[in-house]
Amino acid sequence: MNILKMTIACLAIISYTSLSAQYNTNAGKNRAYKEEVQQIAVKDDKGQQVLDDIGNAVFEEKVVEVAVQSDTYGNAAGTEYDLATDGAFEGNTIAVLHLYTGEGFDFSKPKAALEEKGFSIYRWINQPPSPEVLREQLKSASQLWVISDQTQKLTDDHAEVIKEFFDSGKGLYIWGDNQPYYADANFLTQKIFGTTMNGNTQAGKTVGISGESANKSGIVDGHLIATGVSNMYEGITIATVEATQDLSPLVYGSADNLVTAVYEKDGKRAIIDGGFTRLYYAWDTAGTGRYVKNAASWLVNYERFGELVYDEVKAEKKKDESLNMEMDVIEEDLGDVIHVELDNMIEPELDFNVRN
Repeated sequence: MNILKMTIACLAIISYTSLSAQYNTNAGKNRAYKEEVQQIAVKDDKGQQVLDDIGNAVFEEKVVEVAVQSDTYGNAAGTEYDLATDGAFEGNTIAVLHLYTGEGFDFSKPKAALEEKGFSIYRWINQPPSPEVLREQLKSASQLWVISDQTQKLTDDHAEVIKEFFDSGKGLYIWGDNQPYYADANFLTQKIFGTTMNGNTQAGKTVGISGESANKSGIVDGHLIATGVSNMYEGITIATVEATQDLSPLVYGSADNLVTAVYEKDGKRAIIDGGFTRLYYAWDTAGTGRYVKNAASWLVNYERFGELVYDEVKAEKKKDESLNMEMDVIEEDLGDVIHVELDNMIEPELDFNVRN
């Protein structure tokens, strides 16, 4: 019995040590604090200042927690207060079905932020690939983000592939926005989670931590995605996610509407969001960059997969290297080696639409 307890304890320590290498020490804390040694006046039981034999005030050193330096918007300044350490997920790929590209939305700002944590981005722009290609390419992805347009572009076969991917434990982020920019978002959320988003709520405000004001508006306190985020921009005009028993609230808008919800059950993780305008509009305002990095780090589901996250990346990389070697075509007559590069990662030309 004692041996069993020791084994469990050792496994717990190994798991925690491995996880702590990916997450910063303030993980799960909206506000970040640091320890500081201060001289504190000593007082007696009556609250009076204690004096020494010659009448000088007596002080003692105490370690206290103080708030770290904040940025312009009141969030902890510095990437060390993000959920994950910089470069933590090197080699992990985020696949993005980027179906709305209006208003100059080129995903450049989220991409730059996500690269800080080691993520690479694989995007399909404006149109999805075939279900067969989607299934194959998702084998090398740790998560899938779907950014919806105003008309449905995904089929039942696409939905089946995406559900298989999600059911395997890989992360899923479904983004919609105000009506009617949630066509594919609702198509997927209805099939997978039994919910939808709707509406056209005027927003454009910065919200704090939910529960600290008279209403519910704000990001929830204590969730890993909320690490280092005490104030965040809600989006321009946003949709409202219909709550279910299987979803937990993450962000409430200034109108008390549920903007973002998370799913975390049976080792699976997903995020449903009604405000994709945050990904390109007013990006440099409160909390957006950190929120996006935290969301991707959480969706890796490192708590479930651990080092398997990296084993899969290595396996896929080795597979790609072998495939490239097979495509070296030797021209015997010329004595040259022609290397045919396979680059399915090339993004097609953007088709910028004007959003109504």
